[in-house]
Amino acid sequence: MLQRSISAALLLFSTLTATSQSLPVLDQNPANLHWYSLNTPHFRVLYPAGLDSTAQRTAQRLESLSQSVSASLQKKPRRISLILQNQTTNSNGFVTLFPRRSEFFAVPPQDPGLLGTFNWLDLLAVHEYRHVVQYDKALQGYGRFFYTLFGNTGLYFPLLTVPDWFAEGDAVSTETLFSTSGRGRIPNFDLGMRANLLAGQPFDYSKAVCGSYRDNVPNHYVLGYFLTTYLKRTYNPDIWSRVLNRNYRRFPWPFAFSASIKNETGLRTEELYRKTMDDLTETWQKQQEKLVITPATFYSITPEKTPAKRVVFTNYQHPQFLTDSTVLCVKAGLGDTPRLVILSKHREEKTFFVQGFPNDPSMLSATADKACWVEFGYDPRWGQRVYSNLRLLDLKTGQLTRLTHRARYTAVALSPDNAKLIVVENTENYKTQLRILDAKKGTILKTLPNTDNDFYLHPRWLADNQTIVVVALKDGKKTIQLINSETGSPSDLLPRANDNLSNPQPWGDYVFYNSPRSGIDNIYAVNVNTKAVFQVTSRPLAAYHATVSPSGKRLAFDDFSASGTRIADMPLNPSDWKPVSKTPGEADLAQTVRYFGNLPRLEPGAAQGRQILADSLPETSPYKPSRFRRLAHAINIYNWGPTLSSTGQALSVGLSSQDLLGTTQIGVGYTYNQAERVGSFFANLSYQGLYPIIDVSFQRGNRNTSMYIDRVAPADSLRSDQWQYNQLTAGFRLPLQLTNSKYSQAINLSAYYNYIQVTGYDLPFRYVTEVGGAGSLSAINYGFSYSRLLRQSKRDVAPRWGQTLSANWRTTPFGGRLTGDQWGVQANLFFPGLGKHHSIRLRGGYQQQAQGNYRFSALVFYPRGQGYVSDDKIAAGSAEYRLPLADTHWSLGRLLYLQRIKAGVFFDATRGQSQVEVRDSFGRLRGYDMQNHTYQTAGLDVSFVFNALRLRTPFEAGFRAIYNVTTGETLIQPLVIDIGF
Repeated sequence: MLQRSISAALLLFSTLTATSQSLPVLDQNPANLHWYSLNTPHFRVLYPAGLDSTAQRTAQRLESLSQSVSASLQKKPRRISLILQNQTTNSNGFVTLFPRRSEFFAVPPQDPGLLGTFNWLDLLAVHEYRHVVQYDKALQGYGRFFYTLFGNTGLYFPLLTVPDWFAEGDAVSTETLFSTSGRGRIPNFDLGMRANLLAGQPFDYSKAVCGSYRDNVPNHYVLGYFLTTYLKRTYNPDIWSRVLNRNYRRFPWPFAFSASIKNETGLRTEELYRKTMDDLTETWQKQQEKLVITPATFYSITPEKTPAKRVVFTNYQHPQFLTDSTVLCVKAGLGDTPRLVILSKHREEKTFFVQGFPNDPSMLSATADKACWVEFGYDPRWGQRVYSNLRLLDLKTGQLTRLTHRARYTAVALSPDNAKLIVVENTENYKTQLRILDAKKGTILKTLPNTDNDFYLHPRWLADNQTIVVVALKDGKKTIQLINSETGSPSDLLPRANDNLSNPQPWGDYVFYNSPRSGIDNIYAVNVNTKAVFQVTSRPLAAYHATVSPSGKRLAFDDFSASGTRIADMPLNPSDWKPVSKTPGEADLAQTVRYFGNLPRLEPGAAQGRQILADSLPETSPYKPSRFRRLAHAINIYNWGPTLSSTGQALSVGLSSQDLLGTTQIGVGYTYNQAERVGSFFANLSYQGLYPIIDVSFQRGNRNTSMYIDRVAPADSLRSDQWQYNQLTAGFRLPLQLTNSKYSQAINLSAYYNYIQVTGYDLPFRYVTEVGGAGSLSAINYGFSYSRLLRQSKRDVAPRWGQTLSANWRTTPFGGRLTGDQWGVQANLFFPGLGKHHSIRLRGGYQQQAQGNYRFSALVFYPRGQGYVSDDKIAAGSAEYRLPLADTHWSLGRLLYLQRIKAGVFFDATRGQSQVEVRDSFGRLRGYDMQNHTYQTAGLDVSFVFNALRLRTPFEAGFRAIYNVTTGETLIQPLVIDIGF
């Protein structure tokens, strides 16, 4: 959940420069949202109107947990601001240094593998505050010195020496030890790693950290949880505090963290990983030896395979029977974005529909006629406002209906008669309610009462089209409820218990559901009349999402393996089911792998934390709210000192400011240009709290120009001059997000005024792109861009379908000694290539500059490897083919891990036309002539996706070979495509 991204740190490098640049667009809330503040000894909690009681509860919970959560790292953090976000339906939370703050998204997830039986905001309070402790742990040794010099960027440097698997793994361990839930207690959390190890695929450490384009490599949360837990179990819970103390007090070389672990334990990081994997393998193999497997057969599928016939990790999930022999399910993986496919036992799979951006990609509800699911919907302007809308697909006609447009529905189920929908709605005031909708229009028919304020998951309809079955969570305990949709009255089918129930599915007198009570997620059934409970499946790794065939003879479900989830089925015979107790007992716990062992008892602060989370909070709060006004808090300096420009040609010293709500960005400072050996002062302001973004920047400094003043060959009179300039840029931009399908769509509009004043310019001539001795330039630039690009899978090298269009007009409407006028358009078209992940790009552009004594820079692309010629008219075209060559897992010790090799070929061409003066030998003007310039280049790109120094962030670099068709020259250039930032 932590957004621990290097991009935030490198943002400073690219914005604090002397060139006129736009500060990045941040995610804002609507301008009319009123904000309030609660101040506690350790926190400032900011929240929008309507979240008063939630903010009070969160503030009290954070304050009571602060001491215990920080105990094992032996660090008391500084006071921090927390922002409660209520406009989104994306369940998340993070801590960042840019500026320093934490944000909680106040919408509980439907994913039981994340939520467990936790209260959502309690989970965030423990997990995210642990990150706050980790960050401030770096305020020692050279970390404190760097922070004094550079601000938060300086603090980030020591944090870069610590792998992010530690940060997330330690936080997951904390949420687990401080509660009776947490991901360390949820079998779904470690499912991928368990599958790999039991299949004999442990992977080496480099692959485990950096990932793969082919195999399912568990993320850094999973890896980190087991590595941090193994060391705490073996060397006492304070081991990581000691390791971090050593790390931050030694020279910050790339492997200082590994050396610090070795100093404390005798193990390098690679040895720690190997011992942990061996221990896990032994533990999980012992668990497997006790299992009695229920047999099942599998549906025919066609997952992607590599050229070497290795299966690419692909999931088939959430089956829904269409007939007794066919199921509809969701397919997604490394090579596939979410899509609905139809599977049969004896025929190849058939892709039926490609989805957009589902809120939970695995969730689906379908009958033989219709299918429905939930997709994210985006506010055009406010990035913090994310909706969850309903999509209904007619399986007979293929017609898609968008039933809602600005809704907050996070789960949906279709009634058997296709007439109604039952949805879970998460409101902006952190409440959950069940609503019944008309399945044709999406209108609300009824809102069911929720007197106990339960959190609801995964509702389904019974065959009577009136009764609803749903998982209800409250106070760390779950049950399955039947709710009469007419009266709203609920009845519990199971005693409330700390059992991570999910995915109920009714059938006759039974309700199937998922439970991890045996230590492995399996399917259980409860009899609605007798309340007797049975274990239905016993699979090696996991079984999820039970569904019953129309005849009632077969039960289908998800079955997990190392290569992905598969759809399995088995005979539906209740006499084969194993009776079990209504709630998990001692026998169940004995089968459950609790890898943390005795740590809940030994970890400092854990027992106190569990007690705090179990206690109810007082009705009255000691914290009084006050209005928080954005403009009054617009200045919030978080970085100071030197930074580098994105080109590496300038060194800047300055201050960076960004308010906590992301509406005002300010940068001021001084930049020294190493190429020209001169400096300038700059000030940048971007106010993003209104619908249009308002940008203002000012620069004042020196420039250094050298030019040959001869008009005839040989040009040997080189003169240099240093001159002064003032530059003001002001204007607005309007970024609009229009995504509502599998295509990402956006529009950007902008208009900027640019004024440059030059003094002290003494050369007799000037470059046509410079103001020079003309004194000043006043210009306006209007811009428009549109993009519509197909969502990409991880294995895609570029969009396989899509279009982009940009248009710009630059002009000097206010007159003056310098005049110019330029307009240009450029478009890209993307098409599928010959292979699944290949891409073709066709690019075209046209630019025209009116006759004038000032020339603007290019608006269209120019052939790669060819210098730009500013013709009056330029027509450009390009064709490009990109493809992956190989997915590799090559390691060069600790230094390099190569994941992928990619290639591309291209052909670029331009034709320029200009009107030029014709003079006689005495320099007298004789007339004008038209000159044409044609340039063509072809080339090959080869790039490598790799990880350096075992950082999880990938880089992409390579080389470009260019043949200039016009001149016959060959050029080899280094190619940097993505530096991971």
